[in-house]
Amino acid sequence: MSIIMPIVIGLIAVTILSLVPEPHRRPLNAILVGGAGAAYLSGFGLGYWEFVLPVVMAYVAYRGLKSWTWIGVGWLLHTVWDVFHHLKGSPILPFSHDSSFGCAICDPVIALWCFAGGPSVPGLIRARFTRKPPTPLITGPGRPA
Repeated sequence: MSIIMPIVIGLIAVTILSLVPEPHRRPLNAILVGGAGAAYLSGFGLGYWEFVLPVVMAYVAYRGLKSWTWIGVGWLLHTVWDVFHHLKGSPILPFSHDSSFGCAICDPVIALWCFAGGPSVPGLIRARFTRKPPTPLITGPGRPA
């Protein structure tokens, strides 16, 4: 369950974020990934190194204003920070020992969606079920090929 729930949470987050209409979806996600860079500041679990991620993520978020790829990179950077915190025993939520581990599983789900260009999940589902099958090519005497 410690792996399944973070994946489900990531899928729920992606679905909710995909409801934001374009052209606002990418800038909102850039802001969110920038904010994620400051998630560990209050715990100070890695000492002064905690100031590195917010600075890097601010740059990544700025680049993410124009590029889904940079937003995906930001979520993967956050994943690395989650792993450091999990190994150090300094979780993102002090009352939940495995919260950084869960975040390290959830963040790549969001990153994959970003690398795909942040598509609308309801739009993808609609397109999947409304797609018409291709017309078969019928050939024979008197019929065009």
